[in-house]
Amino acid sequence: MLRLSTQLHKWIALVVGLQVLFWVGGGLVMTAIPIETVRSEHRVAEQPPVPLALAALPPLDDIARQAGVAPAQAELRNTPRGPAWTLKPASGEPIVVSALTGRPFGPLSAVEASAFARRAYRGTAEVSGVAFLREAPEETGRTGPLWRVDFADREKTSFYLSPATAEVVTRRSGVWRLFDFFWRLHVMDWNDGEDFNHPLIIITTALTLSIVVSGFILLWIRLARDLKTLRAARRVARSE
Repeated sequence: MLRLSTQLHKWIALVVGLQVLFWVGGGLVMTAIPIETVRSEHRVAEQPPVPLALAALPPLDDIARQAGVAPAQAELRNTPRGPAWTLKPASGEPIVVSALTGRPFGPLSAVEASAFARRAYRGTAEVSGVAFLREAPEETGRTGPLWRVDFADREKTSFYLSPATAEVVTRRSGVWRLFDFFWRLHVMDWNDGEDFNHPLIIITTALTLSIVVSGFILLWIRLARDLKTLRAARRVARSE
């Protein structure tokens, strides 16, 4: 029975051992890197909030009529391109329009995207690249077009900007991509790293738990056997 238990313990450990290594190694990386660095929070310039000049803005009814939307929800905020309304209809996608005109903002040029990103960036690194992406990359977790502005810093930081308002909607860097790689290994979701309740990780975790429990049982059996052998040896030594 002990031999069978030992063999099962070894084979199960061999099957899940690589994933355990990923768990431990990934956990080390993810705990060693501050989450603020992963999110590039140290690269965000401090910008004091600017009060909205509400008296100078047309009424929401006029804005909605101009935009041709009957909003179920509406959000007003300041953006780098001026005050904007996000109008959310009862069905369909939200529409972002200027709070001054009720019309969508005009196209954002590469020069403007670079300037807005540089204004939002904290550091001395220069802009190393600007690109308009018709579809947001997977790493942003968003859909639709975005401007990407890259900076020549040591983390290879990228700011992704809304083409409508020039707001920085998300930030990515080499540190984030390293973290994301180990996160996907950690949760065993190599597609997008979003699902950490899938059957594979549940089964692997259960097998790993069985290794730990069986390991303690085997250790207890071996210790009990060694203790029994030691006691027998002592009795023999005393009898002599």
